[in-house]
Amino acid sequence: MLHIVNKSHMQTNSLQSCLRLAKPGSALLLIEDAVYAATRAGSASCSMADAMQQLKVYVLQPDAEARGVAGKLVEGVTAVDYAGFVDLVTEHPNNQSWL
Repeated sequence: MLHIVNKSHMQTNSLQSCLRLAKPGSALLLIEDAVYAATRAGSASCSMADAMQQLKVYVLQPDAEARGVAGKLVEGVTAVDYAGFVDLVTEHPNNQSWL
């Protein structure tokens, strides 16, 4: 399953809920303000290191660039462009958007 989160971990508890319920082997795509959670500064407060042991974590590169955090991502997080976003959606038969 592909989990898509768009809100900052500082704004809502969507990411925490997602991380709690996502099954090992799932993928997580952080878009819009959720990309902050994949930064070295933001990851400590949202358990990103723990999540990366069970999930493959991606960020939408244009969103990371727009927020000035593209060079501050946690090691192991994969940045994807819009075509990569489409590829992730097509690779995973089930998708869950966390609002």
